[in-house]
Amino acid sequence: MRKIILTFIFIGCYIASYALNVVCAGDGKCKQLTYNGDTLLLFEKEPELTTKPSVGNVEWYQLPDTINPIQPSSSYLDYSLGLRHGEGYMIKKGDIRDVFWVFDYEELRPAISQIEAELSCKNTVLTLVGDVPEMRYTRLNGQLVTYPRMCRVEYTDAMWSENAWVDSTAIEEVDFATTITVGASPVATDFAISDVLAQQLGLSVDTLYSPEYQPVALKAHPQTITTTRGQNGEYTNEVDRPFSPDDVLNMSAPLEVLFKSNGLNAEYYEWHIYKGSERLLSRKDAEHRYTFMEKGSYRAVVLVSNDYCQLDSVEFTISISESMVVVPNVFTPNGDGANDEFRVAYRSLKEFHCWVYNRWGHLVFHTTNPDKGWDGNIGGRPAAEGAYFYVIRALGTDADENAKYTIKPVYTNKLKKQDESLIGVYQLSGSINLLRGGI
Repeated sequence: MRKIILTFIFIGCYIASYALNVVCAGDGKCKQLTYNGDTLLLFEKEPELTTKPSVGNVEWYQLPDTINPIQPSSSYLDYSLGLRHGEGYMIKKGDIRDVFWVFDYEELRPAISQIEAELSCKNTVLTLVGDVPEMRYTRLNGQLVTYPRMCRVEYTDAMWSENAWVDSTAIEEVDFATTITVGASPVATDFAISDVLAQQLGLSVDTLYSPEYQPVALKAHPQTITTTRGQNGEYTNEVDRPFSPDDVLNMSAPLEVLFKSNGLNAEYYEWHIYKGSERLLSRKDAEHRYTFMEKGSYRAVVLVSNDYCQLDSVEFTISISESMVVVPNVFTPNGDGANDEFRVAYRSLKEFHCWVYNRWGHLVFHTTNPDKGWDGNIGGRPAAEGAYFYVIRALGTDADENAKYTIKPVYTNKLKKQDESLIGVYQLSGSINLLRGGI
């Protein structure tokens, strides 16, 4: 068994040593390509081929004749011995053979005199006036094969970067034919076309240019920019949250949002805001502000168009959360930057009052802004450590429009819990501990 394995290994190595035996020689540039397992040799000038030094002399055949060599027992073959563009050849040594096809780039060089462009909303069709020769060869089985020629198309496009549209270079590799389809640009541009085969061969590439064309296509980069509230609180709104098509803004009310279409080459805009099937707003402006006050799920839809094109609608989802008030039971105004103020965590409030009393019932702090907290000072001086008492009255944006609360608080040092049957109505009282040494 070991001998059999070693024999197979030896045969494999022997065959591998002859794999892709032919290499380019001479002064001209040469590039070896592989297509569907076939070896193609592309030349700039009259080709000259040689075998690898380890191979030595071989027999050279011109296909489809595999019987009569055109050059027996030689390590090289040059143009003078019959190498012709698009023809196939074979080298043979014993039972080992290698097949390849040769191509002269001069026979494949595009002859284009003009480029014409037809612009649309989705793409650009380029018509090349002239000829792009096909790269074709015939296999041993008689099958005619066409190597896919590619061209490189460059044009000016636009990309969104750092809150602005900037010019960018679009590069596409497409089939090299007399009709080429590439993307649509929203900015004025010409189109530059070059041959990928020449690039592969390492030649100085001839680039063909079209005239400059004015755009008809458009782009848009819809954004939502929300108003900031709070002071490092858990429920502080976000600013300029990046947009993605499936994005959902989960935020607290009242939520003011600036909707921006950022259209490029656009002339007309339509914004629509829905809650369920009900349309709340329609605007024909590039941007607009809207304040969401009630809990629920909303959709904001934008359409951007010009006299030629209209973008498919882009949709935002805005989810306004139910109201909440959470009161801490201790704060530490010691200047360490952590828990230095008595301040509630909240969301979706439309009215708010907070009173703080000392143990003798004297008012030491009052605010109507849930983002403003008590810093632990009275009259500009640090208050004594110990227990203080708060009364909070608030209405959530999800409260019934007829809901009310007691505006004037009644001081008490006993905890009064909220009536949970009253949605969005907060009437809370309790104690808060002031500790300057920290927790």
